[in-house]
Amino acid sequence: MLILLPPSEGKAPGGDGPSLDLDALGLPRLGPVRKRVLRALIALCKGPQETARQVLGLSPGQADAVIRNRTLRNAPTLSAAELYTGVLYDNLALGALDGEASERAAASILIFSGLWGALRLEDRVPPYRLAMAVNLLPLGGLAAVWRPALSRHLRAQADGRLIVDMRSAPYAAAWRPDGPTVAVRVVRERIAGGVVERSVVSHMAKATRGVIARDLIVSGAEPRSPSQLAKVLSDLGHVVEMEEPTRADGTWTAGIVVSD
Repeated sequence: MLILLPPSEGKAPGGDGPSLDLDALGLPRLGPVRKRVLRALIALCKGPQETARQVLGLSPGQADAVIRNRTLRNAPTLSAAELYTGVLYDNLALGALDGEASERAAASILIFSGLWGALRLEDRVPPYRLAMAVNLLPLGGLAAVWRPALSRHLRAQADGRLIVDMRSAPYAAAWRPDGPTVAVRVVRERIAGGVVERSVVSHMAKATRGVIARDLIVSGAEPRSPSQLAKVLSDLGHVVEMEEPTRADGTWTAGIVVSD
């Protein structure tokens, strides 16, 4: 099983590790694209601050992120497991996993990134700000920039494994796995006036995806098909509605139903 996660906008404020070593990151064949994107991001952020802020989609109160991006090559690093914060990662609670579960997480989780392409949990990088939806000149849209390299170099990572995809749309656009893939969708169910209503709530969806990822890691389960995944999640206490794809090579959808 391979669990694909988005990054989080929120990140730990800084690390105490050595400065960035691109050659030491996992998935080293992504290195050439990482260097190109890093170079373009630093160049953008060394230019007019207002231009960089607008390109990166930052508010005036987030201008400090532009300043941090200028020094990425020399900034202290921390592991990806420590870097990403926010609702999904709070509920995943990587730091609270025991030794065996932590090893399973390291082997099973890939975090997608507009700057790094994809990271393993032990990869050390500095705090940064660059979303996959950004159009980063002169490179262009980052999903398209990353797609060829990710398609070539992640195939071996996914070979023979069920993909559990919890990425948001911009990150999912950067790589579509070839093998069996299940996208996790979360819906809130409540009864209003005697009528069952369903809706998608972003905050709840992120929290539930974090719980699902943690439960799968802690359980030690290794589902190899969508039906096995549905059974594992049901056994773990989740309400699951598995939907088949419309095409033979399409993505399955695991609808996780949560109630108020």
